[in-house]
Amino acid sequence: MQSHRKEQNILDIIQSCVRRKSIFWTYHVNMRMAERFVPRQIIFASINTYEIIERYPDDKYLPSYLIRAEHEGMVFHILFALDRDNDAVRIITTYMPSDDKWESDGRRRRKS
Repeated sequence: MQSHRKEQNILDIIQSCVRRKSIFWTYHVNMRMAERFVPRQIIFASINTYEIIERYPDDKYLPSYLIRAEHEGMVFHILFALDRDNDAVRIITTYMPSDDKWESDGRRRRKS
């Protein structure tokens, strides 16, 4: 129960930052978004569908979370780094999960 509450708290923080547009868009995500067809407005429009599917608490600079989201039937992933000191998130990358690497629902990686 405690871990579920902690997870929901993290998701609430991420969603709050996105709603307030307290976001740092990394160079990488700006370069990749155009070629991966996940525009910024879809990231905002899908906020209520966010679901944490992977956690990287010891990531290089900040704890990060892979989020699964949906918009008009399209499933995509957003990698957020949580910057609690600045009450913001960083969007590291975003992409549509490929069928060869992810299960069809985009929630679990395929076993290799």
